[in-house]
Amino acid sequence: MTSSGVSPRSSLRVAAIVVCALALLVTAAAWLCFKNGWILYYGDAESHLNISRGLIDSRTPGYVQLGTVWLPVLHLICLPFVSSDELWWNGLAGTLPVAVCFIITGTCFYLAARETYQSVAAGLVVVACFALNPNVLYLAAIPMTELVFLAGVAVVLLAVLRYRSAQRTRWMAVAIVASWILSLTRYDGWFLIPFIGVWLAASARRAKWLVLIAFGIAASLAPAWWIAHNWLETGNALDFYNGPYSPRAIQGGKPYPGYRDWLQAAHYYFTACKLCTGPALIALGILGVFLAWRRALWQPLLFLLLTPLFYVWSIHSSGGTPIFVPSLWPFSYYNTRYGIAALPLCAFAAGAIGARARRFALAVPVIAILPWIIHPAKENWICWKESQVNSVDRRAWTQDAAQFMHTIYVPRQAILASAGDVTGVFRKAHIPLRETINIGNGPLWFAATRRPDLYHPGTWLVRQRGDLLDRLLARAQAPYRPVLSISTRKYSPDLLIDKRSLR
Repeated sequence: MTSSGVSPRSSLRVAAIVVCALALLVTAAAWLCFKNGWILYYGDAESHLNISRGLIDSRTPGYVQLGTVWLPVLHLICLPFVSSDELWWNGLAGTLPVAVCFIITGTCFYLAARETYQSVAAGLVVVACFALNPNVLYLAAIPMTELVFLAGVAVVLLAVLRYRSAQRTRWMAVAIVASWILSLTRYDGWFLIPFIGVWLAASARRAKWLVLIAFGIAASLAPAWWIAHNWLETGNALDFYNGPYSPRAIQGGKPYPGYRDWLQAAHYYFTACKLCTGPALIALGILGVFLAWRRALWQPLLFLLLTPLFYVWSIHSSGGTPIFVPSLWPFSYYNTRYGIAALPLCAFAAGAIGARARRFALAVPVIAILPWIIHPAKENWICWKESQVNSVDRRAWTQDAAQFMHTIYVPRQAILASAGDVTGVFRKAHIPLRETINIGNGPLWFAATRRPDLYHPGTWLVRQRGDLLDRLLARAQAPYRPVLSISTRKYSPDLLIDKRSLR
């Protein structure tokens, strides 16, 4: 018998059922997103997919295309799929690896909860509360970093629990590798390193200081590499933090709710958590925390609380992490998906209810998703709604520009283009990225934008009004004539397409 009171064969069977159920759930979510064209609604999803494609499809492919602000794990795990033109064009190249991360996340949360509560019922409650949430299912079907990060969190959680019970070095090694994934997926992972180290050391029966030091040094290699990478690429080791494309630079020093205000930061973040997690699961989580605390099972919950605390601190202190929710000023959608970090905490805490009242365990996940059972419309999935509202203009001009370029473009003419959102035009028009020249191409870009009167390799010019490329060419004698201007709503920049003039 295992510690959870079931035979090893039964335990393995239940785990296999969990894996299959998770696979079926995420397949259904992926099919729904693919059928409705939702995979690349988020502008970040489009960019992540195209960065990954640029590693193998660029005038200067390879390591330099990793960039310096967005961490590389998502781009690297998409690599096996973006090499397929079809999967790149339809976005499934970003769906497939993230869907696998969803399965890993749910499975590890199930195993960790079973270990913590010594109850299969508790494990099933946790995985059901997590996996049936429509916001997490949407994020599991698109190329965003949230599920990749949560996979790392779940593996770390399971690894530390197994290390505590078995005292096997291999589980410490698993925790180190998982911490690398965390640290190279989201900067939240850097914040978690010392806490994971302290938890591992506290779980060790001997050589506690050695465990802490060994983990700290090994886990810190990932952030150290990224800092060195930034320095080698830009000459600024902190380019990801204070460079021209960092969140602080994008925010531009403008104030936002919660900046330098702890109560407001907590209020905005808790509101995002409520929208992502659902008020019913938050209530169940509070009850579960009380039950888990009474049984001295607070350590996993404290670990899962760290990421939400990081976001409150980041809103307050970073100057570049605003969260806007539709119910609070300025009554819009921005970074609301960060509230999904509270879902594992609430789901894991709800497992304590399943362990205490096994007869009613199945009712717990039903209550957790009750808000979406009562109001099933997709407009109530805050992560989907955020991506839909914020992408109306971008999707419109991307579609129009892609149709134009697909009709008029002749291969090997070359396109001088802006990066970011504009790259979606070429994906949708089925134009390889190696046909473009952008800021990631180094010397080619600098020559074409600083002295276009001497060097103008691009037959076409594609940019947004007011972006970096537009500003650079406005100061130079660029030999291009306007061909197409696409305007959307007044607060969205026009997309401009020019063609080189013959002289």
